[in-house]
Amino acid sequence: MAFTRVWIPDPEDVWRAAEISRDYKEGEPVLHLKLEDETPLEYPIGPKSNPLPFLRNPDILVGENDLTALSYLHEPAVLHNLRVRFLESNHIYTYCGIVLVAINPYEQLQIYGEEVINAYSGQNMGDMDPHIFAVAEEAYKQMARDERNQSIIVSGESGAGKTVSAKYAMRFFATVGGSANDTNVEEKVLASSPIMEAIGNAKTTRNDNSSRFGKYIQIGFSRHYHIIGANMRTYLLEKSRVVFQAEDERNYHIFYQLCASASLPEFKDLSLTTAEDFTYTSLGENIFIEGVNDAEDFEKTREAFTLLGIKESSQINIFRVIASILHLGNIEICPERDGESCHVSHFCRLLGVELQQMEHWLCHRKLATASETYVKTMSSKQAANARDALAKHIYARMFDWIVEHINMSLQTSSKQHSFIGVLDIYGFETFELNSFEQFCINYANEKLQQQFNSHVFKLEQEEYMKEQIPWTLIDFYDNQPCIDLIEARLGILDLLDEECKVPKGTDQNWAQKLYKQHGSSAHFQKPRMSNTSFIIIHFADKVEYQCEGFLEKNRDTVYEEQINILKASQVRTKTTWDTRSAGLCRTLLKPLCLCQLHSCVCLVQFRSSLHLLMETLNATTPHYVRCIKPNDYKEAFSFDSRRAVQQLRACGVLETIRISAAGYPSRWTYPDFFNRYRVLMKKSDMMSSDKKLVCKNLLETLIKEPDMFQFGKTKIFFRAGQVAYLEKLRTDKFRAACIKIQTTVRGWLQRVRYRKIRKSAITLQRYGRGYLARTAEYLRLTRAALICQKQYRMVRDRRAYLRVRQAVVTIQAYTRGMFTRRIYWEFLLHHKAMIIQRSVRGWLQRRKFRRARNAAIIIQCAFRRLRAKRQLKQLKIEARSAEHLKKLNTGMENKIVQLQRKMDDQSKEYKAQNEQLQMVNASLGSEVTKLQKQLEVIRGQQGDGGQLTSLQDELERLREELQEAQAERKRMEEEHSTEKLSLQQGGVRFCLGSELSCGRLSLSADGGGASQREESLQSELDAERQRYQNLLKEFSRLEQRYDNLKEELSLSKPGHRRNPSNQSSLEWCSCSNSKAAMDISLFMKLQKRVRELEQERKRLQISVDKMEELAKRRDTADLAYNSLKRQELESENKKLKNDLNELRKTVAERASQNSSSNELQDGYNLLLSQLKAANEELDARKEEVLILRTQILSTAQLQEKNQHIVSPHKEPVDKDEALKAYHGLTELLEAQLQTQSRQHKDELEALHTQIELLKDDIEKKQEILNYTMSLSPEAQVEYSVQQEITRLTNDNLDLKELVEKLEKNERKLKKQLRIYMKKVQELEAVTGRSRPELSRQVTVQRKEKDFEGMLEYYKEDEALLIKTLITDVKPSTVSATVPCLPAYILFMCIRHADYINDDQKVESLLTSTINAIKKVLKKNNDDFEMTSFWLANTSRLLHCLKQYSGDEVFMTQNTAKQNEHCLKNFDLAEYRQVLSDLSIQIYQQLIKVAEGIIQPMIVSAMLESESIPSLAGVKPMGYRNRSSSMDTDAGGPTSYTLEALIRQLGQFHGTMRDHGLDPEIVGQVVRQLFHCINAVTLNNLLLRKDVCSWSTGMQLRYNTSQMEEWLRGNNLYQSKAAATLEPIIQAAQLLQVKKKTSQDAEAICSLCTALTMQQIVKILNLYTPLNEFEERVTVSFIRNIQNRLQERNDPPQLLVDTKHTFPVLFPYTPSALSLETLHIPASLGLDFLIRV
Repeated sequence: MAFTRVWIPDPEDVWRAAEISRDYKEGEPVLHLKLEDETPLEYPIGPKSNPLPFLRNPDILVGENDLTALSYLHEPAVLHNLRVRFLESNHIYTYCGIVLVAINPYEQLQIYGEEVINAYSGQNMGDMDPHIFAVAEEAYKQMARDERNQSIIVSGESGAGKTVSAKYAMRFFATVGGSANDTNVEEKVLASSPIMEAIGNAKTTRNDNSSRFGKYIQIGFSRHYHIIGANMRTYLLEKSRVVFQAEDERNYHIFYQLCASASLPEFKDLSLTTAEDFTYTSLGENIFIEGVNDAEDFEKTREAFTLLGIKESSQINIFRVIASILHLGNIEICPERDGESCHVSHFCRLLGVELQQMEHWLCHRKLATASETYVKTMSSKQAANARDALAKHIYARMFDWIVEHINMSLQTSSKQHSFIGVLDIYGFETFELNSFEQFCINYANEKLQQQFNSHVFKLEQEEYMKEQIPWTLIDFYDNQPCIDLIEARLGILDLLDEECKVPKGTDQNWAQKLYKQHGSSAHFQKPRMSNTSFIIIHFADKVEYQCEGFLEKNRDTVYEEQINILKASQVRTKTTWDTRSAGLCRTLLKPLCLCQLHSCVCLVQFRSSLHLLMETLNATTPHYVRCIKPNDYKEAFSFDSRRAVQQLRACGVLETIRISAAGYPSRWTYPDFFNRYRVLMKKSDMMSSDKKLVCKNLLETLIKEPDMFQFGKTKIFFRAGQVAYLEKLRTDKFRAACIKIQTTVRGWLQRVRYRKIRKSAITLQRYGRGYLARTAEYLRLTRAALICQKQYRMVRDRRAYLRVRQAVVTIQAYTRGMFTRRIYWEFLLHHKAMIIQRSVRGWLQRRKFRRARNAAIIIQCAFRRLRAKRQLKQLKIEARSAEHLKKLNTGMENKIVQLQRKMDDQSKEYKAQNEQLQMVNASLGSEVTKLQKQLEVIRGQQGDGGQLTSLQDELERLREELQEAQAERKRMEEEHSTEKLSLQQGGVRFCLGSELSCGRLSLSADGGGASQREESLQSELDAERQRYQNLLKEFSRLEQRYDNLKEELSLSKPGHRRNPSNQSSLEWCSCSNSKAAMDISLFMKLQKRVRELEQERKRLQISVDKMEELAKRRDTADLAYNSLKRQELESENKKLKNDLNELRKTVAERASQNSSSNELQDGYNLLLSQLKAANEELDARKEEVLILRTQILSTAQLQEKNQHIVSPHKEPVDKDEALKAYHGLTELLEAQLQTQSRQHKDELEALHTQIELLKDDIEKKQEILNYTMSLSPEAQVEYSVQQEITRLTNDNLDLKELVEKLEKNERKLKKQLRIYMKKVQELEAVTGRSRPELSRQVTVQRKEKDFEGMLEYYKEDEALLIKTLITDVKPSTVSATVPCLPAYILFMCIRHADYINDDQKVESLLTSTINAIKKVLKKNNDDFEMTSFWLANTSRLLHCLKQYSGDEVFMTQNTAKQNEHCLKNFDLAEYRQVLSDLSIQIYQQLIKVAEGIIQPMIVSAMLESESIPSLAGVKPMGYRNRSSSMDTDAGGPTSYTLEALIRQLGQFHGTMRDHGLDPEIVGQVVRQLFHCINAVTLNNLLLRKDVCSWSTGMQLRYNTSQMEEWLRGNNLYQSKAAATLEPIIQAAQLLQVKKKTSQDAEAICSLCTALTMQQIVKILNLYTPLNEFEERVTVSFIRNIQNRLQERNDPPQLLVDTKHTFPVLFPYTPSALSLETLHIPASLGLDFLIRV
C-alpha cells in the first residue's frame, strides 16, 4: 500500500524523508509518520510553530537536470535533488532556472577537454546536461543573436570553485571564439590566470587556492565574433594578508614561489632563503600545500609574464619589490639599538633608498601644527603598524601595476563590437569574528542579489507576456532597505567616512553614532552584550560585525615621510630599468599626502567601483553560476547538507525557487504534454488533429480548479504540485493496465499449466495399462527363450569341438613334416662339408709351391742387383768424362737451331698473311667505293631509300654475329676452366651451401619474430600517414590564410582597382610555384650529384684494393700469359673496330651513289663473304700465335732449368726433348690451373665475406630483437617504427640511385633517337622535295594520327583552356559524358607537350592547373558537388600520370595501345607528389563540407526522431526548455528524421559515384562520415540525461540497423564503415539490457568492448526511467561494473573525438579507357584544341 511521502526537519541532515502512516484530518495536533528505517514518529502540527510538512516529489522526478522541473518546489526537494545528483551520479552541475549550481567535487574530472567544448558548441542549453560550457555557449550565442553584451556572474564562498569555473568559461571562449589573425589574444587571456593566481590567491582554511580579490574580465569580440582583446578590473584586494595570516593559512602564492626559486643565479642578488625564515610567510606555520610544487608554478608564472610581453628586466624588478617586502617584514622594532639589521640594508638596497633615513623614519613620525613641526618617536606597536602599512601599500601598488600592464598587453587597436564579461567575486561570508573585509564583501553581495532578483522577476514577466498569460503580481524579497541602510545618506558608509575625517575619530565613537542613527531600522540591531559591534540583517543571514579596526582599515594610512624616502629612490635612475620598470617604480613610490588619505578612503573607492560594476552588469544580459562548497574538509564527493543549505540560502538559489513556485513553475509544450499524457485520453480524442484542443479538453476534465493551470500560445503552465497529480493519474492508469495484463497473463499461465498436468496424467495412464498388458506376454516369451538358448548352446559347443579337433590334426601334420626336413638338411650339410675340405686342402698345397718358387726368384734378384750395381759404378765414371758432355751439347745446339728456324718460318708466314690481308682489304675498299658510286647513281635515278635500311639491317646482323662469336669464345674458355676445378668447386659449394643454409635459417627465424610485429607496424604506418595528411591539412589552412590576408591587403590599399580579373594572382602563383619547383629540383640534383660522387669514390677505392691484392698474388708466368693474351685481344679488337667503322662509312657512302640495286646487292654479298673469311683467318692465326708464344716462353724456362742437369741415360736425344716439351706443357697448364684456382679462391673469399656480413647482420638483428623485447609495448612500437623508417629510407635511396642511372641511360638513348629522327626527317624532307606527288601520302598519315590520343594547343590559349576546363566548368555540364573528362583532356594536352619535348609547356600547364583547382575549391569551399567533382578529376589525373609514366609498376594492367601512349621525354614524379598532396587536401575539404551538412541532422535523426512511433516517452522539462532560452527568431530548431539523414547520405554517395570517384575513396568518405555520426550521437548521449532510457535505446538500435541496411544496399559494408557504429550500437544495447545482478554486470562487461569504462559508467549514471515501473541503476551495480573494468587500459577522455580523421589512402586504379576513343563534346567550347 502506497503512503504519502513528506519531508520533516532534522537537526543533523536538515531534512529527513518520512511517510504518513495514518490519515490526517484537518485540526489534528499530531501527524503519524513512519521514517525510512520503519521507525514510527508522531510529528506535532501547529498553525504557527510547525506547519504541515513538505510533500516529496515522485521518484521519476528525482535527479532532474533542472530543479524547476520538480513538481514540488521547496528547500528539501532542491537539497535532495542536488544530493542525489552529486553523490549517486557524480554530477556536479545542476540548473535552477537561470542559475547554474556548481558543486565543488574536490577531484579532477575529465569533463573539460576540447572534445567536450566541441560537443557543447552550437547547442541549446536545454539540449545538453548542465555544464559551465553550456552557460558560456548560451552567452556566446545570445551575444551573436541579440547584438547585446553578456555577463557571467560566478559567485560563492571561499573554496567553492569560483576561480576554476571562471577559468573554464574563459577557456571556452578562447576555443570557440579564437582570434582571426595570429595575435594569439586568446592565449594571452588564458595566460593572465596564472599571474593573477600567483599575486592574488592564497591558501586559507577553506581553500588551497582562494582568490583574495574580486575581478571582472571583459573579453572583447570583433564583428565576426572573434576574440580581439580583453580588459580586467579588480576589486578589494585583501592587503592585510600580506602582513598577517591565520593558523594553517599562507600568504600570497608569489612569495612562496619566489623563495622556492631563490637558488637560481638571477635571484642571488635578492638575498632570499626559505619561506620559513621570513615573518610575513611563516605566520600560518604551514608553508606547504599538498600536491603543489611552488618552483614549477613559479616557472609557469614567469612564462605567463613573458607571453604577455612583460620584459625580463621588468620581471626582475617585480621580484625585487616582492623580496623587499619579505625583508621589510623581518625588520624588528626594539626599544634600544642592538647592532645592524641585515634585512634593513637588503630592503634599502633592493628599493634604492637611503639606509639611515629609512631606519630613522621607521621609528619616528612628524607632527605638524600651525606654527611648528615636531618629530615624535613612535612606540614599538606603532612602528610595527607603520611598517606593516608600508608593506601593504607597496604590495597593493605592485598589484595595480601588474593588472594595468596585463590590460595593456590584452588591448587591441581593432574596434570592439561586443564583449562578454566574467565576474569572479566573493560570495556572502559570515564568520565568528567579522570585520571590515566581510562588511565590504556582503555589501557587494547585497547589490548583486538585488540585481539578480530583479532579473529573475523580469524573466518571469517576459515569459508570461510572451505566452499571453494573465499577469499576477508575484511578491519577492527586495533588499533595497538593507542597501539603503549601508549606502544612503547618513548610512553606515557616510558615518564611517565622517568619522575618518575627524582627527581623533575612534571605532567606539563611530559605533555610538550607528546606534543613535539606525537603532530603529528593521535591518539594524545592537548586540545585547557589546557596545563595539553591530548586526545587519542581510538577505542571507544576520551578521554581527566588530567595529574594531574599521577606521584604520578604511583610512589605509601610510606615513608621508616613508613615502618621501621611497620617492627619492635611486632605482629610477639606473639604466637597467626600461620604461615599464620606471613606471613600476613611479607607481610604487607615488606620494600620498595627508589630505588625499582623508578624502579618499577605501570604502568610498569600493562603493564607486561597485556602482560602476553594477552599471556594466545592468547594461548586459547576465548569466549566473553559483558555486557550492559541499563540505569543509575538502573530501571528494562528500556532501554536508547543513553547509549546502546555508550556501543555497546565501546565493539566492532558494529565492529563485520561491519566485518560480509563486507563479506557474511547471511548463509543458502542447506536443510534449500530448505525448506524455495521451494514455489519459480517449481514443476519439487521440484521432483529432488539433492537439492543442485535445490538451485543453483533457485538463478541464482532470483538474477541476481552473486556477491550477493556464494555456499559453505554445505551452501549458501549471501550479506547483499539478504535474505530480497528473503523474499520479498516469501511474494509476498504467497500474490498472498492468493489473489487467497480469490478470490475463496469469490466467493464461494457469491454463497452460492445467493442460500440461492433464496431458501428463493421460500419458501415465497409457504407459501403466501397457505395462499390465505386457506382463503375460513376458511369461510366454521367457519359455520360448529358454528353448532357443538350449539349442543355440548345443550348436555352439559342437562347433567349438570340431574347430579344436581340426586344429590338432593340422598341428600334427606340420610337426611331422618339420622333423623330416630337419633330417634331410643334416645329410645335405655333411655333403657340403666334404666338398669344402677338399678345396681347402688343394689350396694349401698350391700356396706351399708358390712360396718355394718365390724364394728362388728372390735369390736370383739379389744376385742380379749386385751385378747391376757394379755396372752402374762403371757408367758413372764414364759419364764424368769430357767426351760425353760434348756429345750432349752437340745434340742440344742442333735442337735450338731447328726451333729457331721453325720460328723464323712461322714469322715469315705471318707477315705474308698480313700482307695478303692488307691486299684483300685494299681490294675490298676499292670494291666498296665502286659499290657506293653505283648506289649514288641508283639513288639519283629512283630516290628510293629502302636499300639503305637493308644495308643497315645487314650491318646490325654482322655486328650481332661478331658479338655471338666473342661470346662463344668466352664460353669455351669458361668450360675449360670449370672442368679443371669441378671437384674443388664441389667441395667449396658444399661448404658454402651449408653456411648459407644456416644463415637462411637464422634469417628466417629472425624474420618470423619480425612478422609478429607486422600489425603494429601497419598501424604505426597508418598513424604516420595520418600525421602526414594532418600536416597537409595544416598547410592548406595556412595557404588559405595567406590568400585571405593577401586579399585583405589588396582591399585595404587605397586608389583605383582597374584589374578585376585574376590574371595577376595566377601569374604570381605560377611564378611562386615555378620558383619553388626550381629550388626543389636544384636541391634534388645537388643531392643526386653528391650521392653519385660518394658512390664513385667508394667503387674506385674497392677496385684499387682488389687490384692490389691480385697483383700481390700473381706470379711471373701468370703475368706473362695474361699480358700476351690481353695485348693480342686489344690489338685485335681495335683492328676489328676500325675495319667495321670504315666498312660502315663506305657502305653508307656507296649506298647513296650506286645506281643499280642488283649490282649493289651482289657487291654487298661478296663483301660480306670476304669479311667473314678474313675474320675466320684472323681467329685461326691469333690462336696459333698465342700457342707459339707460350711454347717459346716455356722452352726458354726449361732451358734455363736444364742447364745444370746432366742426363744419366744413354737413350736417344729426341726422347729427352719430347719429355721436356711434355713437362713444359704440363707446367704451363699447371700455371693456368693455379691462376684459375686463385680466381676461385678470390670468389670463395668474397662469398665468405658475404657470409660474414650476413652473420653480422643476423647478430645485429638479434641484438635489436633482444633490445626490442626488453622495452615496453609503447617503446617497442616506437622503436620498430624507427627501424622500419630507417630501412625504408635506405631502400628508397638505393632505388633512387638505380632510377637515376636508368634515367641517364634513357636520356642518352633519347638523345640518340632524336638525332636519328632528325636525320630521318631531313631525308624525308629531301625525298619530299624531289617527289612532290608524295604530299597526299603525308596527309593520309596525319589523318591516322588523329587517333593517337593527344591534344595540341597554342601557348597563348593556355589561359583560355584553364578557364574553360576548370574555372568556369560546372559538374552538371559534364556529368552526362565520360566521368573525369577534364582530367583526360588535361592529360592529353600534357601528352602532346611531352611528345614535342616542350618542358616549359608541361610545367606551365601543370602549375596553372593546380593553381586553378585550388582557386575553384577556395571559391566553392562549402559546395559538396564541386569538391567531389574536383577530387575525382584530380585523382584521375594523378592515376593517368602514373599509368602512362612508363614505369613497369604501373604498366601491368595496360593494353598494348596504352603502353604506346606512355610519356617519352619527361619524368613527372614530382608533380605526381604535388597532385597527391592536393588530392589529400581536397579529400579533407570534402569531409569537412559533408560533416558540416550532416552534423546538424545527426542528433535529431538518431536520438530525437521517432523512427518507431509511440515508443518514446517525454519527461517534465524545466526552465531551460522555455522559448526564451532558445533561438525562436527562425522558428525554432529544425527537426530532422532518419529518412532525411539517409537521404542525404544517398545524395552524397550518388554524387561521388556520378563524378567517377574511385570506389575505395568513396568507401573511405562514407567511413569517415559514419565515424562522425557515431561520435556526435555518442557524445550527445553521454551529455544528455533525457535520452538515456530504454525507449531511446530501442530507437537507436533501430536507427543503426537502418544505417547498416543502407550500407549493404549500396555495397559499402566492406568499407569498415559499419565498424565505426559499433560503440553506439553497444550503447543502445547497454540501455536495453538488465542492470541488476552480478550476472548482468558480467554480461555488460563482455558486451561493451568498444566503450570505455568511463563511458559505460556515465551511461549507467545517466540512465533515467520514463515511468515508475522502471527501476534506477543502483550505485552498488555501478561500482561492480567499475571493479570489473579496472583492468582495461582505456583512454582517460570521456567523449569521442569528433575531429578524428582516418588516414586516407589513394589506391592506384588504372583506366581501361583508350585515349584515342575519347570524344570531346562541342558544348565545352574547346574548338581551339587540335587532335593529334
